[in-house]
Amino acid sequence: MHVIDTHAHLEEITGLDAALERAKQAGVVAIIAVGVDLASNKRILEIADRYKGFVYPALGLHPGNLGDIAHREAAFQHIESNLERVVAIGEIGLDYFYKEARKEGEARQSQRQAFNRALSLARDSGKPALIHSRGSWKDSLALAQESGVKKAVFHWFSGPLDVLDKIMEVGYFISASPAAEYSPAHKQAIARATVDRLLLETDSPVTYNGVASEPAHVIRTLKAVAELKKSAVELIAETTSNNAKGLFHLKFD
Repeated sequence: MHVIDTHAHLEEITGLDAALERAKQAGVVAIIAVGVDLASNKRILEIADRYKGFVYPALGLHPGNLGDIAHREAAFQHIESNLERVVAIGEIGLDYFYKEARKEGEARQSQRQAFNRALSLARDSGKPALIHSRGSWKDSLALAQESGVKKAVFHWFSGPLDVLDKIMEVGYFISASPAAEYSPAHKQAIARATVDRLLLETDSPVTYNGVASEPAHVIRTLKAVAELKKSAVELIAETTSNNAKGLFHLKFD
């Protein structure tokens, strides 16, 4: 039984070599390593080079890591110069839970500008967009659609079901995290989503119920999804892995 962790911040994991070995032992056959700013993007490429055929890089600019204009420009230039090396553009998106972005204003406008630029890179390169949409689910979907992006993943989706239905209608994906074990909103979304629109992830090293996650914990996600879908874990593993292979053009048996 093989699984793919489609969203992990490997550069933040302490003891990475050991963590990746545990992932392999657990049945993980590939990891999408996701960047959030210039420094992490550079580190992600180094890690992917070190673990070729197992770690695949995605470069992005998280709405919580926009920094000043100079940082944004440097981050985007770095992404643009490495488009051929990546399997996705992300983590990108909007986050209205941040204090400064809870109301309409400059912070939201800055997020939208950066998100639109990143979406343009995804559209023009044909790479999937890995979208962070916390508290901004409707706007994030609207901007993705308006940009013309054909392939997208709404990472750790916990938003309204009407937005989820539209995400699936246009052919985008959502990803399930270990929060599918206990988060009511996330569980509701996973239960509603069709398996052909689902991916698995950990968002490592995010903490779930007091425990820092790592890629091996994607098995927790798998089991939680199988329970919610009332399906065999083997079927969920096979379907979500095939979804990820097709979306990210991963080439392995």
